[in-house]
Amino acid sequence: MSDFQELIKSFPKTREYVRDFFVYGFKNRNEFKGKSPRTYDNERRRLESWLSPYVRKDYTPKGFNISLAIDSNLLDTNPLFQVWKTKSFTDNDIVLHFLILNILIKHKSMSIEDITDTLLTEYESFFDVQTVRRKCNTYVKEGLLQKEKKGKTVLFSLDTSLALWLKSNENIKDALSFFQMAGNFGIMGNHLLEHLDWENHIFRVKHSFFVHTLEDEVLYAILNSIKGKTSVKLELKSSKTKAKNTADCIPLQIFTSTRSGRRFLCAYIRKSRRFTCYRLDTIQSLIPLEKAEDYDTILDKLNKNRQKLWGVSFQNDSRNHLDKLTMTLHVKEPSENYILDRLDREGRGGSVTKIRENIYKYETEVFDCNEMLPWIRTFIGRIVSLECTDKSVEARFYQDLNVMCQMYQISETQ
Repeated sequence: MSDFQELIKSFPKTREYVRDFFVYGFKNRNEFKGKSPRTYDNERRRLESWLSPYVRKDYTPKGFNISLAIDSNLLDTNPLFQVWKTKSFTDNDIVLHFLILNILIKHKSMSIEDITDTLLTEYESFFDVQTVRRKCNTYVKEGLLQKEKKGKTVLFSLDTSLALWLKSNENIKDALSFFQMAGNFGIMGNHLLEHLDWENHIFRVKHSFFVHTLEDEVLYAILNSIKGKTSVKLELKSSKTKAKNTADCIPLQIFTSTRSGRRFLCAYIRKSRRFTCYRLDTIQSLIPLEKAEDYDTILDKLNKNRQKLWGVSFQNDSRNHLDKLTMTLHVKEPSENYILDRLDREGRGGSVTKIRENIYKYETEVFDCNEMLPWIRTFIGRIVSLECTDKSVEARFYQDLNVMCQMYQISETQ
């Protein structure tokens, strides 16, 4: 039996466990379906090791449940950043890391052959040239080293430009403190603050969506594809059924919910000739494909269609046209004119028409009227009638209303 290791090789698996504990929580060992008890125990122990101040255990007759209790407005950083700092490494990785950096501090710039020889002569560490070359090229990509060619010789040196710039700009600390709490890829701001040995003593965020940092690796790959205007192959896993599937699409834009912070990839499916949105937390990985030559044309089409988008769904039962929704409201004038202000402010381009005294009609056309239902329910008590070309939306609204009436023992609606 292998020993338990706190460090990890596969981030996607750990990302799923951390999300389960943070978002859902309150599950015992037997309620994690499709995962072996040993795997569950290892992931739980990692979680307790990384985030011990925030782990809560609730004992029940079925065992104890593990969850994460994090109050964002009390913290100066995102505790889930710790998950990004736990990548496993081999003995050779850690030896080469420190020795290569130490050699280049002394000798400024060297070729791969010279670095390899110095490892042997000064540190009695034998590595083949290809291993050292791969490590140095990796560090060039990560911004630790610079690579330049002089004649036929390729030289490597330390890239200190960022470190020197950071140290010469003291005001950047406040900007980094804010960025790690407020922006996408906040982990980068956190890394730089640690490099400067600085802590955030200024900013707190009342409503911060800490868990979304787990999607930043996928988000980075998506943004690179958007910048390169390439199509991609997504590997998806349903958050509800856990079923896995793939999708070939052209990534276009990232949508973010102002209410939940949840992020979506808006993409074009060439096969079905439709736009669709994928939740970032359902995307397991991304494989870049060929360049989309008609990318700009598709993006222009999306920008036109967004005017008829209520949320993130382009789907409806008809699949061929927009759905029209008409809501008739009783608004007592003038004491309830704030309702009319709400319709103008929140109605997303819908029209408001006065039919007669105290009766108003709101009309709009969108791709998926199902997304409107939570907003529509906020007008219950004033709704005279609701009509929609998608009859399932009508049925769902009145069914929910009748269920509520039964709960509160009120006569059912017609």
